[in-house]
Amino acid sequence: MGSRARQTVREESWDSLHYSEASNASSRDEASEGDNVEGLGSPTFLTVGDVQRAIHPLQATADRVGKQVERFAESLDRLSSKTQHKFENSCDHVLPLVAEYEGIASRTVDRLRKVYAPGKLNKSPKGYKRKDRGSSGRSTPIPIHEDGDEIGLSNTTIEDLYQWEQECQTWRLLSLMLQAEYPTKEALPSDMWYNGKLKRPASRSPTHRYSSEHDIWQTFLAEDDSAWEKHTVLEWLKTSAESSGEEIETVVEELELGSDRGAGLNPQGWLFSRSEIKKHKMLRVWPKPLDPSSPGMDTSLVNPDRTKRLVSQLDPDVFSRQARSLREEDVFFERAQWRACWEMIRRGRSWKTIREWCQTRKDGWRALCIYGDARTSEHGTWQSRILWRRMCVKAAKLGGIDEYERAVYGVLGGDLSTVEKVARGCDDFLFAHYNSYLLRSFDNFLERRFSSTDGSICLPVLTTSDSIQEMSSTQIVDKMLRTELFEAEAKNPLKSLQASLISKRFGVFIQDQGQKWAQLANKAEQSKTMDKSELQSTAPTFAADVTLESYDLLRILTHMIFIFQEIDPIIYKSSAVENIIVAYVDYLGIAGKQQLLPLYASRLSSARAIQCMARQLPFITDSRERKTTVQLMKQYKMNVKNVLNMQLILIILDMQGPEAENSNYPRPVILDYDYKNEGPKSMKPVKRGFIGRSINGDEQDVINAFEWYLLLDGLWQETMRSGTILYQYLLGKSLYHKCRGCKADNHTAMAESGRLAAARQLSKTVTFSMISLNKTEKLLGRSIDIANSQNTSEDEYNEYNDEYAMRRSTRSRSNSVRQRRGSSSRRRLQAEREVLLDHGGTFLGFENLMVALDALEHWKDIEAQAKTLPDVRHNKSWKKEIQTAHDAVVASMQPLLHGWLQYPKDDAEARAIEKIKTGYLPEMILAYNSVLLYGGHMISREVLLQCMDLAATVAAEHSDLADIFVRAGRMSELVDSMAIASKSILSAAENGQLTGRKWKKINGASMDIWSVKGASE
Repeated sequence: MGSRARQTVREESWDSLHYSEASNASSRDEASEGDNVEGLGSPTFLTVGDVQRAIHPLQATADRVGKQVERFAESLDRLSSKTQHKFENSCDHVLPLVAEYEGIASRTVDRLRKVYAPGKLNKSPKGYKRKDRGSSGRSTPIPIHEDGDEIGLSNTTIEDLYQWEQECQTWRLLSLMLQAEYPTKEALPSDMWYNGKLKRPASRSPTHRYSSEHDIWQTFLAEDDSAWEKHTVLEWLKTSAESSGEEIETVVEELELGSDRGAGLNPQGWLFSRSEIKKHKMLRVWPKPLDPSSPGMDTSLVNPDRTKRLVSQLDPDVFSRQARSLREEDVFFERAQWRACWEMIRRGRSWKTIREWCQTRKDGWRALCIYGDARTSEHGTWQSRILWRRMCVKAAKLGGIDEYERAVYGVLGGDLSTVEKVARGCDDFLFAHYNSYLLRSFDNFLERRFSSTDGSICLPVLTTSDSIQEMSSTQIVDKMLRTELFEAEAKNPLKSLQASLISKRFGVFIQDQGQKWAQLANKAEQSKTMDKSELQSTAPTFAADVTLESYDLLRILTHMIFIFQEIDPIIYKSSAVENIIVAYVDYLGIAGKQQLLPLYASRLSSARAIQCMARQLPFITDSRERKTTVQLMKQYKMNVKNVLNMQLILIILDMQGPEAENSNYPRPVILDYDYKNEGPKSMKPVKRGFIGRSINGDEQDVINAFEWYLLLDGLWQETMRSGTILYQYLLGKSLYHKCRGCKADNHTAMAESGRLAAARQLSKTVTFSMISLNKTEKLLGRSIDIANSQNTSEDEYNEYNDEYAMRRSTRSRSNSVRQRRGSSSRRRLQAEREVLLDHGGTFLGFENLMVALDALEHWKDIEAQAKTLPDVRHNKSWKKEIQTAHDAVVASMQPLLHGWLQYPKDDAEARAIEKIKTGYLPEMILAYNSVLLYGGHMISREVLLQCMDLAATVAAEHSDLADIFVRAGRMSELVDSMAIASKSILSAAENGQLTGRKWKKINGASMDIWSVKGASE
C-alpha cells in the first residue's frame, strides 16, 4: 500500500471512531431491549459478556478519559516503528511524540483547573494545604467545552487534577532525560521545552583565569555530561514545583497569622521589635544605638513574657551577632519571609523576581544576600564566588532564624544537610541532593581546570561539604526509597516512574510492573493473557502501589515503552514488559475502543500480538466494526488468518472441562428414556427440548469467533477446517455419558455436558451456503451456493461461460473457439466446485446433522401439542403442521443415512468423526423410527412402510450404519425398534384398517404383504 493510500485508510479509521462510539452505544441500547444485532443472527438473549460490559466499572473511566486515550493513539499512529531512522541511538524522531503527550496532559490540566481551582482544599501529594478563604470547601465539577472538545468532567475529582499534573511533569521529565542521554541531530528550537531554557550550552572558547564565573559555568555544563544531567533534573524539579505548587501567599499564610499583621505581609519589617527599641530609647533618652552591654538592658529590653532578651538594633544579622531574639510576632514575620524566599528558589524563579518581591516588602537587603548563584548571576569572578558560596555554607550551618533561612543559604552554597532537613516530599529530597552534588562538581571542575594550568593560583578551600561522598543517580534514588519519611509517597506509581527515569532504570521499573501485573492477574484465578510462570521471585526494585485498575498508569507506561522501543528496540521486548501492553489492550477493549486494538497489539512480538488480538475479537460483534478491525489488522501487518485461528483455539481451550471417563461411545439423549407405557419393549418417544435453548457467554463467543472468517476473501480450506473443529468440539461436548456403577437401566442414568444449543446456533448463524456465497466470488469468479447445486445446470454453465468469454474474448475470435472455450470452462468450473465441496464436506456434514436434530426437536414440539387439543385427528391445522414437521425430519435425515462422513481427511478427523457418528447416529435413527411410527398412526399408514425402508437402508451392503450400531452396542435396540414398527403394521392389518382400500405404492413397493390372511380365515 502506498504512503498516500495508507494515510487515507488511517484518516478514515480515525474518523470512524465517532461512528464506533455511536454504534457501541446503540448496540448496548438494542441489547437491553433484546433485539438481535443486524445481519449476524445473534440470539435474542443477553450473553454473559453483555452483562459484564454493562456493569463493568471501567465504563466510567473510559467515559472520563476517552478523548485523551484516542489522542494518545492518534499520536502513536503517526510514529511508525518500521521507519529506518538516519540517526541511530538518537531521540530526535520521538521527541515530537513526547511533546504531543505532554501537550495532551497539559491541556487536560488546564481544563481541570478551571473547574477545581476554587476548591483546592485537599492536601496535595506534598502535604501542602490548599485553601481558599472564599470557598465553602466543595467544588462543583461542570463539563467544559473548549475548541469543540468535550470532556466529561462531571465524573472527575480533584484527585484527577493532581494525577494529570503528575503525568504532565512525567512526560516533561521523559523528554529531558531522553535529551540528556541520547544525542540529538540539532539543538531544539527556542520555542520548545521551557522556551529553550534547557538548551545545552555549546562548547565555547577555552576559559582562563579572567573568565567570568558565568562563562565557566556554561563551559562546565557543555563539557561534563554528568553535570548536565544533574542540571537537567534540577530544572525539572524546579518547574514541577512551580507548575503544581501553591501560591506563595498560601504557603506562608499560617506564618502570617502568627505575625499579627492581618491579611497580607505588612511591609514594615520587624514592626514589634522596632517599637520595643524606640520605647526603650525614649525611656532612657538615648540618642545613639542601644548598646546591649549597657546596664539593665538584659532585664528591661525583653519580650512581654520576660523570658527572652530582645535585640537592641535592627541590622539583618543582629540576632545572630547579639545572640538575642526578636519579638514573637517578628519571628513569625521573618520566618514567613525566608519561607517565601525558599519557595521561590525551590521553584526556580529568577533573582529579578525575588528582588521585586523583597522590595515590595522593604526587604531589598534580603535579595542582595542571596545574589551570586552561578546559575543566575552573569557578573562576578569565579574566585569571589567560591568565597561567597563558602560564606553561604557557614551561614547555613551556624546562623539563621529558622530552618528555611538555613536552607536558602544551603541551596546557594551547596550544603546538603540543611536543605535535606526541609524536604517535605520526594522532589524536595532529590532537589537537595542534586543541587549539592552539582555545585560540588562545579567546585571540583574549577580546581581541576585552574590548579593544573596555573600553579600560582591559590584556590580557596572547597565550599561544599567535603565529608559527604558524592552519590550517583541510582544511589540517590535508592536512598530516597529507603527513607521512611518518603516511603509512602515513593510508592505512588507516578513517583516511582519518575524515580526510574531519573536513575535511568526505566527498564527495571517496567519489568517489575509487568511481573506485578501478572501476579495481580493470576491472584484470584489463572489469567488468560498473562502466564503464571512470569511471576517475580524476588522483591521488586520499585515497589509501586499498582492495582488492576491503574488504567492511567497503564496508558503512560505503554506509550513510554513504545518510545524507548523506537530508540532501542531490543531492550524492551521481554514477556513481562509485554504484560503491560497486553493489559492496556484489554482495558481498551472493555472500554469500547475496539478500533485502537490493532494499533497496540501490533507492537507486541508476533506470537503475543496474535494471542492478544485473538482475545479481543469475540467482543466485537458489529459487522462494520469487524470489517474495520480486519482492515486495521492488515494495515498494521498482522497475520489476520493466524489471529482468527488462534481466537477459535483459545475459546475452545477456555471452554474445555474434564474429559469423560465412562463409555467409549457416549451419546446424546434424544429419546425419552423415562417414558412409561406398554412395558420395556415399547418404543421410546422423542424427548421434548433435548437440544435446549441455553447458550452461555463462551459459547456465543466461539460462534462470534467463527463469523470473522466471512470477512476474509478466499481462505476456503482454513474456514472449513476451523468450522469443522468447532463442530467437533461442540458436538463432542454435547454427548451424554452413562454413569459409572449404575445398576439401573443403562438408558436412564445420564450425565450432561450439553452444547447442542450452541451447535444449532452455529448451524443457523454461519451456514455452509452463506460461506459459499461469500467466498466463491473470489474463488470461482461469481457467487455460487455449491451445496445446493452440485450438478450445475446448463444455464449456469452458459452464464458462467458468457462472463468468462466477455472477459477473455477478442474481436477476431471465432464461434468454434468460443464453443471449445465454453466446454473447457464448464469442466473447469465443475472441477473447482468439486474441490471446494471435498474440502468442505465434513463441515457440511456436521451442519446437516444439526439440521436433522433441529427438525427432530421441532417435530416433537408440534407432536406435544396433540395432548392439549380435543379432537386432534380432525384438527386440520395441527395435522398440516405435523405433516410439515414430519416431512422436514424425513428430508433432513436422508444425508445422514446415505454415506454420511465416510471420507475423513486424516486420521485425527477420522477418530473424531467415528466418535460423533457412533454417538449420534444410533440415537437419531431410533428417534427417526419413532417419528415414522407416529406418522404411520397420525398421518398415513403408508408412512409405516418407511420404517421398513429404514431397516433396509441400515442393512444395505455399502452402508456403515449397521457397523455403527454394533460399535455402539445398540443393535438390539434397533432390532426391538424395527420389531415394534412391524408389529404396528400387522396390528393395523388385523384391525381391518387395510380392508377396502387400495394402498398406493411408494417407490414401487406396497403394503399388500402385510394384508395376507391365514388359511383358517
